[in-house]
Amino acid sequence: MDSGKGAGPLDGLRIVEVSSFVASPLCGLTLSQLGAEVIRVDPIGGASDYRRWPVTADGESIYWTGLNRGKRSISCDFRNPESHKLIQQLATAPGPGGGIFVTNAGGRDWMSHEALSALRNDVITLEILGKRDGTAGVDYTVNAGLGFPQVTGSGGGGVVNHVLPAWDIACGLHASTALLAAVRHRDHTGAGSQITLPLEDVALATAGTLGYLTEVMINGRQRQATGNAIYGTYGTDFVTADHARFMIVALTSRHFRDLVELTEAAAAVDALEAALDTDFRSEGERYEYRDALTALFARWFRTHTAAEVHDALRKTSVLFEQYRSFTDVVESDALEANPLFSTLDQPRIGQYLAAGHPARFDRRHVAATPAPVVGQDSAQVVAEVLGLGADEIAGLFQRGVIG
Repeated sequence: MDSGKGAGPLDGLRIVEVSSFVASPLCGLTLSQLGAEVIRVDPIGGASDYRRWPVTADGESIYWTGLNRGKRSISCDFRNPESHKLIQQLATAPGPGGGIFVTNAGGRDWMSHEALSALRNDVITLEILGKRDGTAGVDYTVNAGLGFPQVTGSGGGGVVNHVLPAWDIACGLHASTALLAAVRHRDHTGAGSQITLPLEDVALATAGTLGYLTEVMINGRQRQATGNAIYGTYGTDFVTADHARFMIVALTSRHFRDLVELTEAAAAVDALEAALDTDFRSEGERYEYRDALTALFARWFRTHTAAEVHDALRKTSVLFEQYRSFTDVVESDALEANPLFSTLDQPRIGQYLAAGHPARFDRRHVAATPAPVVGQDSAQVVAEVLGLGADEIAGLFQRGVIG
């Protein structure tokens, strides 16, 4: 597969996106990385996330460009009814790959499914909500109301927020999947779709699927915060003689046997097993007595350097990784050696290694392409999609409809 823009498996689809922050832009980014044409529509000067941290020394948003790579950009005066009509025309422009609209900026009648379907009856719209009742909610507030901060960290009466916006990410990926399902449905039936996707429901569905909610309903109790231990199996972190830290995971009996042998703890583990009248072939039992087992294994890690631990673990089936910082990852050769990454010259940001889509198609990744400047494609987009002439486009600029 050619890695150039528009050569991916979704070549021919056109999505119009009015969005900000993470979930909705990630939906558009995912589709763009797979070859779709994604037209991002912003207020003139940029939406509220255009300068969001992290930023460069000049204040340019690394965050924004990361989520909007490969898209085209048109800017409009969102207060102008003429701009409303223009955005509607872009979202409902004819053609088999068009008529797809994504937003997390709902609540505007002119962007509603009803308004757009009146212009194109097979339009596909997807609106990302905060809460299912339509009120505002973001990843951090949804997470707080779900229970995860109570089981993150080591407990002790506090709550710990995770730094990864997991629900935003899951929502963005669910949104892209839902849109493709709607496209397939339209291809087969000719019918459009109105999709609503609340961030809150993405989080609840995930928590239910993974058993966090179900175990309360069935067992009458929720799990406790266990720090770096892995719930229901054996896994935790160890510190080496030179103060490095490793995450060790023993999911299977073989993993556990290898860990016992590696740490020269066989006799002690057998004695513990006999004293407790238990069977460590069961991962539930290994989890139940994890603290005692960790105390037996920890001495071996404390008396070996990180290099020694790494070399020894590589010869076993034990799952492991040494803890590294983002700086460690960047300063290693891991990114240069990974074909997922390619050099990207991003205007306003600089040159860096950027990830394309993580899936490989015919053994190749679709490479990353730069994010636009807000409004840089305004004239070209209205000319190509709406067929407007130079004089009409000049008039739009003069009247402040587009920027």
